[in-house]
Amino acid sequence: MKAKNFKLLGSVLLSCSLVFTAFSPGAGASAADSSSPEKFRVLIQADKEDKRELKQKYGERWDFGKKGFTTDVNQKQYEGLKNRKDLEIRKVQKAKTVGTVKAEATRSATPSDQTPWGIEAIYNISSIPSTSGGSGTRVAVLDTGTYIDHADLAGNAEQCKDFTSGRGMKNGACTDKNGHGTHVAGTVLADGGSDGLGIYGVAPDAKLWAYKVLGNSGFGWSDDIANAIRHAADEGNRLGVNVVISMSLGSSSKDSLIADAVTYAYNNGALVVAAAGNDGPDPDTIGYPGALANAVAVAALEDVQENGTYRVADFSSRGNPDTVGDDVIQERDVEVSAPGRTIESTWKDGGYNTISGTSMATPHISGLAAKIWAANPSWNNHQLRDELQNRAKTNDIQGGLDAGSGDDIASGFGFPLAQ
Repeated sequence: MKAKNFKLLGSVLLSCSLVFTAFSPGAGASAADSSSPEKFRVLIQADKEDKRELKQKYGERWDFGKKGFTTDVNQKQYEGLKNRKDLEIRKVQKAKTVGTVKAEATRSATPSDQTPWGIEAIYNISSIPSTSGGSGTRVAVLDTGTYIDHADLAGNAEQCKDFTSGRGMKNGACTDKNGHGTHVAGTVLADGGSDGLGIYGVAPDAKLWAYKVLGNSGFGWSDDIANAIRHAADEGNRLGVNVVISMSLGSSSKDSLIADAVTYAYNNGALVVAAAGNDGPDPDTIGYPGALANAVAVAALEDVQENGTYRVADFSSRGNPDTVGDDVIQERDVEVSAPGRTIESTWKDGGYNTISGTSMATPHISGLAAKIWAANPSWNNHQLRDELQNRAKTNDIQGGLDAGSGDDIASGFGFPLAQ
């Protein structure tokens, strides 16, 4: 990745982050008291007999096969389990959505612009009246849920599932009391509503799988996310449809449950798209799961022209400087970039809101992937990813710190366009 004006700068414009919500304990008789301030979620690995006994005692959250199962315990229970030599136990990692950098409160009954600047930019058409594409593809938005009764989303909502309830996956529930997930979904596939007066996303003919993996405050757990990733891939294979998994969430460190789930999804035909993070402009600040080699990491652009192109926002996380210009996506690399500052989209109250972050850039690419896949349904996810990279290379980004010709740590290969 070719760096330009390479500097180390302090982080600016931090995320108003969301981290994974605590869940209700399992049904076991000795499950942790949900009111305890010392409650932990843990992954327990044990032999078959001990595993059965421990599930009965503490309850089961999710079963990861040979890797173990997760459950809630309090501090005393955790210490007791740690002292057992026949068990392997570790705390389950928390993660956060890459959230919003700044919220400009502009909610209204109708959008201020039916095709916001990001839509015009990715379609490369100024004043485009509406969008099209995505038919036959599914986009699983893993987030705070989605207000699927929003006028601009209701026609596309196909699945609505909650992975945070504490009692396994809950079908038909994906309430969004935060707004973040509804905003992301709108950028992917809002269709303007039945009256045509609403906002448009990149791929308005795609179907939405709204998977709630974050609680209403934005907090959640990696095991919930990992299960939702696997479920989306399995559902794609069960139904025989192409699936894009969109994740505007992450953490600063790698989590094995999520990493394994992303690999599983990618190996099972899904395309995984994730936010790069809002910890720029320092280099090597990209978050996970975006930093995983099997995920497409998306950086954020702003509606400012510099050196003849859009500019990478300073808040957008940068990739690994050791891989500058190698034209290969490795772990901790930014792959592509898309509009992410001052993005208007659907909101949890049925109106609209304008917010910023790599969380907002990610659904632009998820929608574009759905649109391209719909036009080429026989492609596999590797071919689709290659196409995204090729389109990005033809629209290189030259603006912003560390952006330069070719593969760089700020914009990746560049900004892929719909046409």
